[in-house]
Amino acid sequence: MAAKISFVGAGPGAADLITIRGARLLRHADVVIFAGSLVDRKLVQLYATKADIYDSAGMTLSEVITVMMDAVGSGQSVVRLHTGDPSIYGAIQEQMEALDRLGIDFHVVPGVTSAFAAAAALKQELTLPEVSQTVIITRIEGRTPVPENEQLHAIAAIGATMVIYLSVGMVEKVVDQLLQGAYTPTTPAAVVCRASWDDEQIIQCTLSDLAEKVQQAGIDRQALIIVGDVLAARREGLKAKSLLYDAEFSHGFREGHIA
Repeated sequence: MAAKISFVGAGPGAADLITIRGARLLRHADVVIFAGSLVDRKLVQLYATKADIYDSAGMTLSEVITVMMDAVGSGQSVVRLHTGDPSIYGAIQEQMEALDRLGIDFHVVPGVTSAFAAAAALKQELTLPEVSQTVIITRIEGRTPVPENEQLHAIAAIGATMVIYLSVGMVEKVVDQLLQGAYTPTTPAAVVCRASWDDEQIIQCTLSDLAEKVQQAGIDRQALIIVGDVLAARREGLKAKSLLYDAEFSHGFREGHIA
């Protein structure tokens, strides 16, 4: 088999939330480069039992690419392990473009993003009929700039379910910008810190007390903020239901009938 590079999503944290394909690639890899600041080292130790391990937390892009080039040149297989799903804030685009320029083959294995692990922790569907059919994944501007038309206060005007990454350390600014949009102080909110890890933390509140609760909990990183009316649907007993299982609704696999 030709040597190649696999970008693999490690999942949100728990060692058993990596995909079967990702775990298999780790088991057979000769070299593993993992994001040590985010990926649980125990996951790497569990699956990558025969590989040379590199922690990219202290590496530059050129150093990562050099390790890949050297491994491929020696006929070895490489797994580049990223947290969650690497397509969301994964910083893989620049790595893939560098490999393209070098003519080195690679492929990408999806993972479970922390947005969906957080929804699972909350036992919450992010899209509900007549409440919200749109999920916006975004972040507030920090050291990494955000396009002007994607500033948080601008997209908050939509009022959809919003999953906000990489922003809990600026929670007061987040709340201020959300309140400039379609949300109000009573809009339901939640924070899930280290979703699926053993030390997972969950805060459920409203926008009015979000900043205070986050600060009281001492959460300043590795957390998602989720905002939207879907978060109140169960406790407020909203009656909107999907048509998919409605007895009077026909679709390609079932004829509707009057119950």
